[in-house]
Amino acid sequence: MSKLTAAREAEISARLLKHWHEAVPNDRMAHLVKDTARSFLRSLQARLSMHDVSLGHWSFLRILWERDGLTQRELSQEAGVMEPTTLIALRAMEAQGYITRKHMAGNRKNLYVFLTPAGRALKKKLVPLAEEVNGLAMRGLDESAVAGVRRSLLVMLDNLAQDGMLSDAQTDNGAL
Repeated sequence: MSKLTAAREAEISARLLKHWHEAVPNDRMAHLVKDTARSFLRSLQARLSMHDVSLGHWSFLRILWERDGLTQRELSQEAGVMEPTTLIALRAMEAQGYITRKHMAGNRKNLYVFLTPAGRALKKKLVPLAEEVNGLAMRGLDESAVAGVRRSLLVMLDNLAQDGMLSDAQTDNGAL
């Protein structure tokens, strides 16, 4: 990481800490979760960049390590991004030699995405980096505190998954 980038990251971290510890420590939970997630991602990106892997590619790699051979559309849906975004990322990952895209016999419409040996090998290098970030974030928390945070976040996730406004909005937009 360059000195300029490191200084910028330190500035962002200092601003976030001041916001949450001093300015408005009781700001909305959604903001705290978002800022925490962004901090996780910034720390992970700093580590991934040492291996010339972008944060945007990380999501696709994680999915493919679990389910290789998805269509581009399935990969977009799994990653929660628009198909043009997926296409751009896949072209870059293909150029780096991490994936190949192929038509399957009898189906000229869909392109399927497969990891190359190089893409598969990244798992052994990159997963420990994500585990390192998680360990760093959990430092100073005992097992019961971590379990409590996990339970709380899962309850929030469950509650939000049942938000009636989401299904209403999807129906209104013709998504269902």
